[in-house]
Amino acid sequence: MKKIRPVFRWLVLFATLLLVTVYYLPIWSIQLWAPQYPEGLEMLIWINNLSGNVDVINDLNHYIGMGKINVDMFPEFGYMVYILGFVIFFGITTFFVNKRFMLYLYSSLLIIAAVAALIDFYQWEYIYGHTLDPRAAIIIEGQSYQPPLLGYKVLLNFTALSMPSYGGWILFGSGFTLVFASILELFKARKERKKEHHG
Repeated sequence: MKKIRPVFRWLVLFATLLLVTVYYLPIWSIQLWAPQYPEGLEMLIWINNLSGNVDVINDLNHYIGMGKINVDMFPEFGYMVYILGFVIFFGITTFFVNKRFMLYLYSSLLIIAAVAALIDFYQWEYIYGHTLDPRAAIIIEGQSYQPPLLGYKVLLNFTALSMPSYGGWILFGSGFTLVFASILELFKARKERKKEHHG
């Protein structure tokens, strides 16, 4: 197998080492605005923790029958740190092995991990937003309170915004960089094969 072009090889290392910062930055942000909260409320999701106005959001959610948000309801917090560690290890290995097939595998791994994370997050939001206490103080027939996976959504008198936070943008940026490098390397490999075939 051919080697990775030097510029992309070093780009792989840079994008991989940048992922280390995700251990120290929030990955996702859910923000809420309402007339009584014009300054907004925010819940930040880290790789193994929650922060922000979680207690205030829980108090509000209690009135409409939603469960209490806490760290224990996310089993992912128990293994996400190891998954990210494996991804970083795989990226560093790709740099030292310096073969195109490793870059292709690395990019595929990141795509699969990103899709799996989004599906898992959507499923949690769906279950959380549709599992309501029938004894809640405020009950609106047929109403569910699933937060948006990405973007804005109106929930009663609240406007919710779900989007990546600092760590999430780094994850997406690193992933995009590696996939872009893989595509360019793939095109170069095809050109080389055509040249060898016609040569």
